[in-house]
Parts: sequence; C-alpha cells; structure tokens
Amino acid sequence: MNDPAAPPQFLTDKLIARKNGAIGWVIFNNPDRHNATSYEMWQSLPMVLEAYVKDPEVRVIVFRGAGEKAFSAGADISQFKEKRSGAAATEYNAAADAAGQALRQCAKPTLAMIRGYCIGGGTAVAVGCDIRIAADDARFGVPAAKLGLGYRFDGIKRLASVVGPARTAEIFFTARQFTAQEALQMGLVNRLVPAAELEGFVEDYARAIALNAPLTIAAVKRALIELQKDPAEHDLALCQRMVDACFASEDYREGQSAFMEKRKPRFTGR
Repeated sequence: MNDPAAPPQFLTDKLIARKNGAIGWVIFNNPDRHNATSYEMWQSLPMVLEAYVKDPEVRVIVFRGAGEKAFSAGADISQFKEKRSGAAATEYNAAADAAGQALRQCAKPTLAMIRGYCIGGGTAVAVGCDIRIAADDARFGVPAAKLGLGYRFDGIKRLASVVGPARTAEIFFTARQFTAQEALQMGLVNRLVPAAELEGFVEDYARAIALNAPLTIAAVKRALIELQKDPAEHDLALCQRMVDACFASEDYREGQSAFMEKRKPRFTGR
C-alpha cells in the first residue's frame, strides 16, 4: 500500500487513519499483540470514521491490521484487570459499544481486509463492516466462553444476521477457531484470496467501489442501516428521499450519457 501523508492521529498511535485517494484506511497498529484492541483504540474509532464520512474525497473505508499475522486478535487482555473489572468496565464497555455503533451506522461503505487472526473483538469489527475479504489462511473465532466474558444482545444479533442463529451458536458455544474455508462456507466472509494477493485485490476492489455513483451507494447503505433496526423504527421516508435524490442528480444523467456513449462514467456525487 502506498504511504501518503497521514491525517492527524486520534488519541493513540495504535489506531492509524491513512487516506490513499478515495480509500480511507483504518489500521489496527498493535502488531506485537497481534493488533489487539485497547480502550484507547475503541475511543478513537468513532472519530476516525467521522473524519472519513465528512471527507468528500473518501468514498470507501477499509479496515486492516498492521503486519501479516493478524487483522485483530481481539481485546488487549493486558488491560482486563485495569479496564474491564469493577467500575472501569462500564467505561470500557461504553467505548466499545460506541465504536461498534459508529461502524454499523457509518454512512460510507466499509470493507474488512482480513489476514491472519481475526478473533473476538476483531471478528466483531469485521462483522460490523459491509464486506469482508480474507486471506485463505486467516483464522476466526470468538473465545468469550473460554474467558468468562458476556456478549451483549446487539453483538450477537449482528453476527446472527450474517451467519444465522445456528452458526452463531456454534461460534460462541465451542469458542474454537475456524479456518478461512469454514468462514466462507458459513457466510462470515464474502470471498477468499491467496494471502500473497490479498492487499492488491482489496485495493482494486475498493477502487472499483469508489468509481461507482456515491449517491446510489449512500442510498443502499442507508437502507442496509435501517434493516438493522426493528421494523417499527425503519425510516422509510429517508430511504425514499435518498432514492429520489439519485434520480434528480447530475450523476444519474452522467450515467445515462456514459452508457449511450460507451465510456466509463465520471461520478461526482452531485
């Protein structure tokens, strides 16, 4: 991946925001601990996502881990005694919940590039993304039952919406690690790529998304966000307004012209 100038850091150097053209990268930068997520990283994530959502140049957000050994091996266990017991646990859980909510509600498409271990909180982040592309040697699992941790309803609901209740039960009850092939079979990932080709494939994939009409993608993303809510809370009027905005846009006219002229469209998001 190219290494252009990074935007300002957010609270910790263990979560890096780095823009490369239309791609906003979010990098878990804790390779000595297999990119385990800390309290400070959870605190920073909503700010990183907000910055990318506000940046008109960024059209897709990609999560990855630093190095080649892990996407993220989950929560940083070295913080459990200080941050995840007693009164401090409330603050930790609030930060993790806010990070998960920001990811699920992110207005721009999100993609997880998964190499190596994707465990616990790492799996939660990956599941929170719209699309998951993994190396064929990646490993997945949620070992909560081996640590005595409790998972709240929203996290279980999100995983069940991706792989179904029976697979969710298997993941949690066994607390074992699953191969990349098993993850593909259960629908936990969208596709597998040879490890040596993963980074180039994901960059090309993200750029292909970025070239498409932003208003169309935003309307679809809004509908996907609404689908996560209870039916009584669906904002169908907002969804329809965003669809109407697509048909009234310059991009809609550009798409038609490009099709008739047999050329690639140049979408501007207007």
